[in-house]
Amino acid sequence: MPARDALSVVFAALADPTRRAILTHLQQGPSTAGDVAAPFAMSRSAISQHLKVLEDAGLIERTVTAQWRTCVLRTEPLDEVATWVDSHRRLWDERFDLLDERLRQLRERQGEAP
Repeated sequence: MPARDALSVVFAALADPTRRAILTHLQQGPSTAGDVAAPFAMSRSAISQHLKVLEDAGLIERTVTAQWRTCVLRTEPLDEVATWVDSHRRLWDERFDLLDERLRQLRERQGEAP
């Protein structure tokens, strides 16, 4: 399997609704793995797998202190996603503006009101 770039790994992690819900929970602050798992009707093993995917994507950091495993949100990968989306949004907006202008010109040629 070819190596995937960091942006692809983040998008793949964000593709799952459970993982997005975990990130939303972690916006409130650091949580233990048990607190993260509490609202979900799935095994701790399944939650652990989701946490592993998020950690591999750099979206969370897990620390172990004595018997406590704490999860902390990391926003840097989300900043990279936002930068990528913004750059593409500008391109898409420009193309839609050009399309709007072209449609306006076609309507004017056909005698339609704008």
